[in-house]
Amino acid sequence: MLIEEDLEATRAKLAELHSVHRSLDKMIITLADSPVQDELELRRLKKQKLLLKDQIFLLEKRLVPDVPA
Repeated sequence: MLIEEDLEATRAKLAELHSVHRSLDKMIITLADSPVQDELELRRLKKQKLLLKDQIFLLEKRLVPDVPA
């Protein structure tokens, strides 16, 4: 179980990661809509966004209390 300080730090990190994830999403949309697309950059941004999504999932999982079976 996370103590209160860890909970606050985890929530702050989650907020930061969500913000970066939204920024990457906007960049991907802008780049995809561009008449001259940089496919390598687009793939790099999408991969970075997926890695962030995984980090977000793991942090959110830490916030959920364990339920005894």
